[in-house]
Amino acid sequence: MGGYDAAMDRTDWWRHLDASLVAPLGDTWIPVGSPGFAGAAKARWRERLDERFGADGWRYAHIVRGEIVPPTVAIVEYEASYRRYLRDRPALVRFLVSVCGNVYDYAVDNVHDDRYEQPDTAMNHYQDISVRRVIAELVDDPGWPDVRATPVEDVPLVDLGDGRTHVVPRANGFRGRHLLQIREPTSPGFMLSPAVVPVHDASLISTLPARTDWYHSEGAGHLSVEAFWQMSKVVEVRVDRFLELGEGRASPLDGL
Repeated sequence: MGGYDAAMDRTDWWRHLDASLVAPLGDTWIPVGSPGFAGAAKARWRERLDERFGADGWRYAHIVRGEIVPPTVAIVEYEASYRRYLRDRPALVRFLVSVCGNVYDYAVDNVHDDRYEQPDTAMNHYQDISVRRVIAELVDDPGWPDVRATPVEDVPLVDLGDGRTHVVPRANGFRGRHLLQIREPTSPGFMLSPAVVPVHDASLISTLPARTDWYHSEGAGHLSVEAFWQMSKVVEVRVDRFLELGEGRASPLDGL
């Protein structure tokens, strides 16, 4: 085992140990910061974090009820918030299924995505997927006679926002003739925005007083499912890659 020099740079302490002793740190992951909302910067963030930690040295995670979990676990809470929100609003469900044929977030092409894992999209979009999934569940629920199975087929749908017609898949349970965008307050579907939908469990709520982002000033603010998603999100890094930053460890997410 290597010796310890009290005068050495404290950021390099690990280099003075035998490699076999430091090896376990390559299998140890820690949160190094809360990056917040990426939006259109998604690809740039990934490129920068790949350069800083290596593609296999970092990952996104969420802190849910005090436990660090992968996004695939945290998204269950996100969808559950939409499930409660829609089930509590039968009039809104009736509007959706009778007027709309599908919903989307930032681009009409969003209607083709049915998975929350979106490594290749320009931006992540979850609200439209959650709405489609919840409505599809109601198709099979006898307590919702207004929601009936519909053929999943390509049909012409008129965007309620700009009047343009797009031939896109009809979502299961939606029998209307229109497309509904769920996005900013001026979008027709703002009533389904993740900034409007409350998080379904109060134990998921967190705040960071020094940060004010768009979702803090819309809808339910810090009580929304968007606030839960962004405020619970952290970047996890392998300890060995974190140590290699040296003095940069004080600001590991700098530049995002």
